[in-house]
Amino acid sequence: MFPNVSGFHYTFGHVLFLSLFGLVIVTIAAAILLAMWKTRRDLRGNHTENLRWHTEFDDLPLDERCCRHELAGRVEARVCPNAFDCRDCRQYPQFAALPTHAPEHAFGLDYPPNRLYHRGHAWVERESDDVVRVGLDDLASRMVGNPDSIELPAPGTHVEANGTGWRMEKNGHEFRVLSPIDGDVLETGGRAEGWYLRLRVPHGDNQARHLLHGPEVSGWLMRELERLQIELAPAGAAPSLADGGTIVDGLMDQLPQADWDAVLGRTFIDA
Repeated sequence: MFPNVSGFHYTFGHVLFLSLFGLVIVTIAAAILLAMWKTRRDLRGNHTENLRWHTEFDDLPLDERCCRHELAGRVEARVCPNAFDCRDCRQYPQFAALPTHAPEHAFGLDYPPNRLYHRGHAWVERESDDVVRVGLDDLASRMVGNPDSIELPAPGTHVEANGTGWRMEKNGHEFRVLSPIDGDVLETGGRAEGWYLRLRVPHGDNQARHLLHGPEVSGWLMRELERLQIELAPAGAAPSLADGGTIVDGLMDQLPQADWDAVLGRTFIDA
């Protein structure tokens, strides 16, 4: 069927076969080159964090991908199709206009209503139109307690929503906290200061639209507490966090036998 092969003749069938074969080769080569170009573009454009986030979101169980509007009771059930990023969701205005049916309840934890919350357990509090503070929410802070080490970005570093905000280590377990919002680091703090990052953020009405507030926080927090109860219960035992109780500060020190790598990965959405 190929030239220079015994028995080959330039018949209509042979020519047609060679044409189709060449077309397939060209198509495969073009697809490979396009994929290489896109990968190079993403790496140069600092989109690796976004690619990593979408991969980790796709690895979440369906029950952990529930839409914020389900958490608030605006809709009965809905799986988020946007990797928890409501900024580009065309249906957001439609759902946000619906009444909520979930009460605001912090379950004994400190969740000030003036803050916005990321599902990776960081909060955002606005200082001015273009400056915010970012911290670790009360559930995560109580769970970790005093970290053994913290790796914070240098001032001037640009962080992206759902990308790495900072890294922590506790009892030999290393994990990262996702940045809840896009911004440039102005200053860094720590647990003693009550916040970890001070950011200059872009202007725009929807820059923080993906963050939770009001009854959405209650619905999400209830699910997170239920998950922790199951994950921290010893094999064959009842859940370790009693209903109505509060999480002690330094939970990782209190339950060293728990599978903290798994718990931290689920809590901070860091596979």
